[in-house]
Amino acid sequence: MSKSALCIGINDYPGTESDLAGCVNDANDWSSLLGQRGYLVRQMLDGEATKAAMVQAIGDLIGAARNGDSVVITYSGHGTWVPDTSGDESDGRDEGLCPHDISDGNVLLDDELTEIFRLREAGVRVLLIADSCHSGSVTRGNDADLDPGMPRARFLPPSVWADDTQLAPAALSRSGGFGSFSRLGGDLLMAGCRDAEFSWDTRFGGRPNGAFTYYALKTLQQLGPDASYQDWFRAIGNHLPTTRLPQTPQILGSRSARHFPIFE
Repeated sequence: MSKSALCIGINDYPGTESDLAGCVNDANDWSSLLGQRGYLVRQMLDGEATKAAMVQAIGDLIGAARNGDSVVITYSGHGTWVPDTSGDESDGRDEGLCPHDISDGNVLLDDELTEIFRLREAGVRVLLIADSCHSGSVTRGNDADLDPGMPRARFLPPSVWADDTQLAPAALSRSGGFGSFSRLGGDLLMAGCRDAEFSWDTRFGGRPNGAFTYYALKTLQQLGPDASYQDWFRAIGNHLPTTRLPQTPQILGSRSARHFPIFE
């Protein structure tokens, strides 16, 4: 069995005036953890993470995996959406990730990722961790670690990077989410928040991070070696959402996948 991972972090979004601060740190933190867990890790940071490069890297990772292998993909950056033209989205939107070259219209849509994920061989375990777009309103949890004056949403409105004439005017004020990522074909999706919510870019002890990534890594250190993804998800829920971080983390996947040992 082999274990491979791709960790993507994008702070730099040329032409959008919407740069982030914590995404590269997120990718570095996930890379460090996964390396300690026996994964062969590749990183894609800022300018390396164009749409073409992301598609190639994800496709190579999925295509090389064989029965019994484990694949983890982490993404920290902006999320966005475009109007759905195929009729497969109940909310009328196709969600997407924002590559470094998003200002050229190069959004990586959920439909495109679905096609890549469908190429995986039977018996390959796939986990996607997405710390981007989504938002919530429940107030609970403990955000004492959070620096004052934070956070910032990891959502890039279509009006920032797309031609407004191509978008439905009534939709321009709507936020984006990744609820449809549950259909990607992987075993599990762990996401920073619910569909139509935001994930937040913030600072802890003066260091930029995504809120979901920070608490996911913090809680993982406190779990035993036999903990499952469901155990991990519940632990994260002790910290999010909060008043200043109104995001509700999600776990999507089968009952059996939720009870897999973490990163095994």
